[in-house]
Amino acid sequence: MSISILVGYIFLGLSLAAPIGPVNSARLDKGIKNGFWHAWIVGAGSMIADAIFMLFVYLGMVNFLDIPFVQIFLWLFGGFILLYSGFESILGVNRVNLTYSRKKDSLSKCFFTGFMMSITSPLSILFWLGIYGSVLAKTAHESSTSQLLIYSCMIFVGLTLWDIFVAGLTTGFRKLLNDTSLKIISIISGLSLLGFGGYFGYQGLKALFGF
Repeated sequence: MSISILVGYIFLGLSLAAPIGPVNSARLDKGIKNGFWHAWIVGAGSMIADAIFMLFVYLGMVNFLDIPFVQIFLWLFGGFILLYSGFESILGVNRVNLTYSRKKDSLSKCFFTGFMMSITSPLSILFWLGIYGSVLAKTAHESSTSQLLIYSCMIFVGLTLWDIFVAGLTTGFRKLLNDTSLKIISIISGLSLLGFGGYFGYQGLKALFGF
């Protein structure tokens, strides 16, 4: 087991976390409005969901996700969570300001937001099944169980590093903002969440009614 291989799996974790999606939009929104810990805890909630997906794939429980009812539920419930978060971000924009924004959201609420966005997201599930599943299949033929566990941990290290990076980025960026720009970013983040929520909901209704 070489250092270069371990670093490669850390970069894989970074690349899995980096694409802009609902969780990253929520990270930016919570971080810019509330600070470092709120952005970080959104990511922590998401990572717990990621760990559950990794465990499911590792234990071979992916067939459960092939059940049509489960897929429809995840599309619709995931869409509901995203739409709710998006509307909350937009409708609450007039209450956003640099002085009092830290008092708005509790850390537990931010954690729950990140967790629910990931655990109910079919895109996240398909992403993990496709990427981690293929990595697992390839590595299992070439490595022992202990090495497989270490490689999986390195992926998780990459996810953690990205979470810290985004939380730090939003904290530094927040210092350059005024109340107006903060509200604009909140609206943009909300619209992004609404877009993802609408897509999820449409896919759920499409699967449910077959149109």
